Amino acid sequence: MQTTDPIADMLTRIRNASMARHQTVTMPSSRMKQNIAAILQQEGYIGGYTVVPSEGVQPHLQLELLYDQQRQPGIRGIRRVSKPGLRVYAKTTELPRVLGGIGTSILSTPNGVVSGRQAQAQKVGGEVLCYVW
Repeated sequence: MQTTDPIADMLTRIRNASMARHQTVTMPSSRMKQNIAAILQQEGYIGGYTVVPSEGVQPHLQLELLYDQQRQPGIRGIRRVSKPGLRVYAKTTELPRVLGGIGTSILSTPNGVVSGRQAQAQKVGGEVLCYVW
């Protein structure tokens, strides 16, 4: 099935699996999704990710979701910012802060897909893909 916005599909699958308290979530893989998963793992929102080869043409990306002792998800919220119909860009001086610095933003920059903190350290701006908290 072809989706118009594969990143929004990824975020929705993560949000739904997290609310349903699933241990893992699987989705079609792409390089952009793998980069986003790497950022989520670096920031401590997911336990890890693996690319699973499938019988079809496209491999699958499997994410391991994290929960605390009270079974509260590691990802409390996740929101798509830049959409195909309305792209949102941020300059180096205007990088967004999510929940006053508690959450993180994920940006697509000329240096690749990075978190908001990494973009600030590298002094680059780019397309704001999503917010995670």
